[in-house]
Amino acid sequence: MRKRAIMAMSSLGGLLLAIVLLVQRPVSVQAQSSMTQKHSESDEQVSGPYEVVKNWPKPLATLWPAEKGWTWGATQAIFAQNPNRIFVSMRGELPIIKPGDFLSIYDEAQNVEVPGIGEDGRSIWLTIPMPGVPPRNASVGPMSSPGEPHVKFRAQEGRDYRWQHLIYILDSQGNLVDDWSRWDGKFKRVHKILISPYDPEKRVWVDDDGKCAIFIFSNDGKQLLQTIGEPGVCGDDDKHFNRQTDIAWLPDGTFFVSDGYENTRVVKFDKNGKYLTSWGKPSWDWRTRQLVPGLPDPPPPNYFFNVHGIQADAVSHRVFVSDRENHRIQIFDENGKFLDIWPLGEYASIYHLLLTEDRSLWMSDGHGTFKMLKYDLDGKMLYSWGTFGPHPGELWGVHEFSTDQLGNLFTAEVFNGRPQMFHPRPGADPARLVGKQMRVAWKD
Repeated sequence: MRKRAIMAMSSLGGLLLAIVLLVQRPVSVQAQSSMTQKHSESDEQVSGPYEVVKNWPKPLATLWPAEKGWTWGATQAIFAQNPNRIFVSMRGELPIIKPGDFLSIYDEAQNVEVPGIGEDGRSIWLTIPMPGVPPRNASVGPMSSPGEPHVKFRAQEGRDYRWQHLIYILDSQGNLVDDWSRWDGKFKRVHKILISPYDPEKRVWVDDDGKCAIFIFSNDGKQLLQTIGEPGVCGDDDKHFNRQTDIAWLPDGTFFVSDGYENTRVVKFDKNGKYLTSWGKPSWDWRTRQLVPGLPDPPPPNYFFNVHGIQADAVSHRVFVSDRENHRIQIFDENGKFLDIWPLGEYASIYHLLLTEDRSLWMSDGHGTFKMLKYDLDGKMLYSWGTFGPHPGELWGVHEFSTDQLGNLFTAEVFNGRPQMFHPRPGADPARLVGKQMRVAWKD
């Protein structure tokens, strides 16, 4: 199973990227909207128990008039403090592709020879454009998004991307509330934005895996209060991360960091950021970009390959960890003692975990099944929804998601390169909605 995943990433990655970059599926938002309204009781409900909020947020050129012709790049982070204060982060802006102009390049479908891609080394002819595939991957590739350390990035700033407006705040109408552009120069690759549910000051934690550091800001963004890790210096000791991915807290302020893309461990800190302990062993070596030889498939407990999401249960003090490329969730006690494994199937690729007030564990599968999934805390899947695609309400690469106090759901998509807002459908079964995230010590 692991060998198959590695082969898929290495052998087909370049081809798939080329196809995705060259293809456009025509989109008619107006037609889709009218059909949804006319047949609301019998449509396919690709967005599950939700209705996507159209035109949320407002286009970049509406939020910032100087951004005419530009749109969101890889959107990695989203966090709803309340319905009118939604933090969003993107990895730079990308030029807008106009579907008509893009497709008019081709008078007819083109047959392209791809050397050596056949199983026996033969060249294979493929036809492009290929219908049904999004026009580009906003996150992966040499021309898409800066910050990927193992991609030979060839894009030119100002022409192919813009490095600005990396963190901003929206309201429920899609309007701009605040712009943290004053901090753009500090960030390299913002991974997630979080606020501890147990922090009455609602400090904003910006996890920058590209800088191998976590930056903690005042809620208004005017002050950088604390830095954990050494920005720009990566490692695997008590003072350094190597591309950390997520953060989770216990009520006393203790927190855990999934560390992450290159390291393969969970790190525990006290409420002040003092290192306490860590655990985890590699089933994949980031230096060689290869699986560790001699391990069984699947690897034993406490071995990781891309530690990508983490949640801590205030009741049981269990720590739930997404072992992404091993296609499973591992569970530990708060000191790193292994408790359980949930195998999720060979296609699973869990990006984000959210333990909600109703004590359910929701997950986003970013590039495996593309679904949103609900589990109970014993590892039983209860419900799932989600459809791959670029249209409003479809999903591709949900990297972080968040819910507000009114039950609205917000998603950040790295591959589609956009944030989305979902409102519960009238009469939707509450058990199928992503529960409210915890805000134990907050007043709003």
